[in-house]
Amino acid sequence: MVDATATATCNSYQYHTLFSTFLSSSPNSNLFPYHLRCHRRQSLASDVTARIRCKAAAVGSMEIKSQEKKDKKRSKFEMENLTIWLLKQEQAGNIDAELTVVLSSISLACKQIAALLRRSSIINLNGAHGTINIQGEDQKKLDVISNELFCNCLRSSGRTGIIASEEEDVPVAVEETYSGNYIVVFDPIDGSANIDTSLTTGSIFGVYGPDKQCLLDIEDDSMLNEEKQTCITSVCQPGSNLLAAGYCLYSSSVVFTLSIGNGVFAFTLDPSHGEFVLTHENIEIPKSGKIYSFNEGNYDLWDEKLKKYLNHLRQPGSNGKPYSGRYIGCLVGEIHRMLLYGGIYGNPKNKNSKNGNLRLLYECAPMSYLVEQAGGIATDGHQRILDIKPVEIHQRTPIFIGSPDEVEKLQTFLA
Repeated sequence: MVDATATATCNSYQYHTLFSTFLSSSPNSNLFPYHLRCHRRQSLASDVTARIRCKAAAVGSMEIKSQEKKDKKRSKFEMENLTIWLLKQEQAGNIDAELTVVLSSISLACKQIAALLRRSSIINLNGAHGTINIQGEDQKKLDVISNELFCNCLRSSGRTGIIASEEEDVPVAVEETYSGNYIVVFDPIDGSANIDTSLTTGSIFGVYGPDKQCLLDIEDDSMLNEEKQTCITSVCQPGSNLLAAGYCLYSSSVVFTLSIGNGVFAFTLDPSHGEFVLTHENIEIPKSGKIYSFNEGNYDLWDEKLKKYLNHLRQPGSNGKPYSGRYIGCLVGEIHRMLLYGGIYGNPKNKNSKNGNLRLLYECAPMSYLVEQAGGIATDGHQRILDIKPVEIHQRTPIFIGSPDEVEKLQTFLA
């Protein structure tokens, strides 16, 4: 509207300018009849008015453009939180409403765990709980509490049917009143040995679809006997069947990293708002890296092929520098660094642990799903991690995971 008015005004201005020029160029312009001389004065006045109007229109146009620029600048500071992102994915048809609720409930559990970790020393949540889990590991106080938080959030969501936790002896069937269709597997606190020293810890989770061939009769205690555990074992699907997977990193910042099968996205917890805010979009792991992460305390327990590979990494490369060794003792921390900077992480089998140390269902499969979504590779040294179908709930597996070039280099040594 402003542009059209400006054009009309400028055309009027050009007309009056030409007429004024004609009058001033005539040698007898002062001898013109009175009405023409009056018209000349009017045209000169119109000339000034037109100039003002043109200038006003130009200023108005400039103000609109300036406002548009301000709007663009303002958009750079807009925040997209996890809830909005999940709703957008639902609207796009990437996930359904039930999975949106499940993932939201997991993020709530992570917020609660993060709050407890920040205050663990103050409220006496450090130290051992005095119990041992099914793996024969001493449980920390926060292992038990975090497991309860995860289970409670997933139950109350009303969208989960079966919950399988690293801290539980057997999977738990959600009460019929609250049950849904999804199967959620998780490690509530990864790297719990780091809690007492305030080092990096994390939570890992994976979400599977329902297995319609396995229908359960829910009992009052909602625990599964051996027969039903066998049924659950058939529900334990290979990682390639995952619908979503992710982790939450508890460190100098709290980072919720997620994939629903169309890339990897990371959300950082903003303490001032209590919301996970999108900070890393479509993460792509570098094709190579100069960081390797192995627990070299077990070096003498590994096979000779793996030793040769590690010896190779320690040798100076073309740039005169060897690879850098980093080991956090928390799978979440290792994978988070690797997604951003590249490299390779390994937890191989050894003479004391023939199947490695990490659980396939709760740790290796979800992390392999994430890394592959980011363009990386995950293998047990012989086959793709996501192709391994669990035969036991707490099955362990060796794992080598990271940048594609680095994992392929390792495979040439192991072949």
